[in-house]
Amino acid sequence: MAKSFNQAIIMGNLTRDPELRSTPGGQQVASFAVATNRTWMDASGERKEAVEYHEIVAWGKLGELAAQYLAKGRKVMAVGRLQTQSWEKDGVKRQRTEIVASDINFLDGPGGGAAGGGAAAGAGHAPASPSASKKSDDVVIQDLDSNQNINLDDIPF
Repeated sequence: MAKSFNQAIIMGNLTRDPELRSTPGGQQVASFAVATNRTWMDASGERKEAVEYHEIVAWGKLGELAAQYLAKGRKVMAVGRLQTQSWEKDGVKRQRTEIVASDINFLDGPGGGAAGGGAAAGAGHAPASPSASKKSDDVVIQDLDSNQNINLDDIPF
């Protein structure tokens, strides 16, 4: 039995286009935010809604694919681990919790419509290589191997 478990699953809409950067060592990393909505009825029967914003970080090929195919408004599901960054600025201690993605599923078409999307899978800092498998209209990119690169011509979306 596992002694600990750290996994987050978020499904919502991108609040901004992904930002792709490179580390000094040349590693690609994309960051973006996803908004999730929660609705409930309060004690008086009035409908209430709250929005949460989640910062997502995707490394390597997964980050490159996210930056290439995702845009503000797109619906996605991100799976990953929670990680908290701490720093001090102007004498004030700050922190930010983000999701380090291991899998990002594109849930709508490139224009934000309801057309079948695809899924991109990656793990941490390892680039993904495709092993496309059909499951209804979704295409899943999986089979991680740090020695191979993804061929973008194999991606049907």
